[in-house]
Amino acid sequence: VERKDLSNVHSIVRAKAPPASSYLTSLLDGNKKWVEQKKSEDPEFFDKLAKPQTPKYLYFGCADSRVPANQILGKGPGEVFIHRNVGNLVPGNDLNALSVLEYAVEHLKVTDIIVTGHYDCGAVRAATKRQDLGLLENWLRQIRDVHRLHKDYLDLIHDEEQRHMTLVELNVVEQCLNLYKT
Repeated sequence: VERKDLSNVHSIVRAKAPPASSYLTSLLDGNKKWVEQKKSEDPEFFDKLAKPQTPKYLYFGCADSRVPANQILGKGPGEVFIHRNVGNLVPGNDLNALSVLEYAVEHLKVTDIIVTGHYDCGAVRAATKRQDLGLLENWLRQIRDVHRLHKDYLDLIHDEEQRHMTLVELNVVEQCLNLYKT
């Protein structure tokens, strides 16, 4: 595939775009540094990324910014196909999750599916509180259902932090069951 020179297009876009905020400038500078670092570590890094992906794993996890999926698994780009959302849910009626699942299994031929959660999950904590979180309420209802299903067991746990960690674990189990039922 022949690549076209887009340098002129970029300069036209820059000329018409409003001045970049300091946040955007910081992100772009960070990206430039990352590109240079990757090139210095492995001059073929971006050529490798341009090849078709062949991941062995599909990862369903939380969108929490503190949980970088590839890094916690010790895997590099192209080794894990990742789907993330608030609370690491795998609902059987979510077209996004189902599309990811189908694409990963049918087209990428992944062989292993990982469903994970993490302690101190804001979604799990929010699902146990009475508050109005707007649209997020519809999504959190699925974690509240997990809480309701296991309420008797969870009520036996007197330590609030231990109860939270147990609900995180039960949520992962229920998401695995959802996955199994698809």
